[in-house]
Amino acid sequence: MANDMNYQAAREADALHRATIPHAVSARFIRARRALHVTLSNGVEMSVPVSLIQDLQDASLNDLAEIEITPLGNGLHWPRLDADVLVEGMIHGIYGSRSWMAAQMGRVGGSSASQEKAAAARRNGAKGGRPRNVA
Repeated sequence: MANDMNYQAAREADALHRATIPHAVSARFIRARRALHVTLSNGVEMSVPVSLIQDLQDASLNDLAEIEITPLGNGLHWPRLDADVLVEGMIHGIYGSRSWMAAQMGRVGGSSASQEKAAAARRNGAKGGRPRNVA
């Protein structure tokens, strides 16, 4: 009897979760755009270039085409790559681990150009360039 009650409570919690939290209902790889296209349970559709997603940037087209949606729809899995992406993270623009995302942001920030940055580089160059690490 207790197991029946636990089972029913779990089913009700699952139904509530599915009704309130968007989850993936379909996912496909668009070869021509090299993008992941995901449709959510609330009707939202999003496409993300795979170059922005950790572990997918250098994958082959065939490996990217084989996508599985987790049973609850909260994740996507590429079995050939052993790579996973959380749907909630994608909704929030998070395409990898914290350290990987920080490295991506640093790469973009470091490549930015501004008048102030150019002036600082010229001043540094006049002094002999960047100081050496003496660790």
